[in-house]
Amino acid sequence: MPAYLNRALLIAVVGVSLSGCSANMNELDAYINEVKARQGGRIDPLPEITPYEVFVYQADIQGFRSPFLPDTPQAVAGQAGGVRPDADRIREYLETFSLDTMDMVGTLDLGGTTYGLVQDADGLIHRVVPGNYLGQNDGRIVSISASEIELVEIISDGIGGYIERDAAISLSD
Repeated sequence: MPAYLNRALLIAVVGVSLSGCSANMNELDAYINEVKARQGGRIDPLPEITPYEVFVYQADIQGFRSPFLPDTPQAVAGQAGGVRPDADRIREYLETFSLDTMDMVGTLDLGGTTYGLVQDADGLIHRVVPGNYLGQNDGRIVSISASEIELVEIISDGIGGYIERDAAISLSD
């Protein structure tokens, strides 16, 4: 078929389909006129805005504590005599992993010593005993049972000191 016939056929099809879009617009025009003829409603007024009340914070006069000074329990925890991580201690391999990436996979009794079996993030299994360190927060193992390894971590208290926190790795199913 010649190209000019293809174009003529295409123009005819487009013309017929567009003529169908313009038919029966009377209903739409009637609806638009009906909506325009309706009376407009009343718009409610804006709500009353109460002015902001200024409050001047004067801790020394009103008996409040200063927000810029630590309260008493935190000040005691941050003193130099509290617990601190040992910066001179040689780090163990399992301290490179965070606790949530390690799993306890079992225990092993050899020569009267109970070892905990810990799988690291790389999939390797390591034997640990109380006194070993795990995790990135100076976590020292304090006990090993058949179901979990308990440890004590030393974490920052946020104001320059450190506190101890109990943690555990449970036997994974």
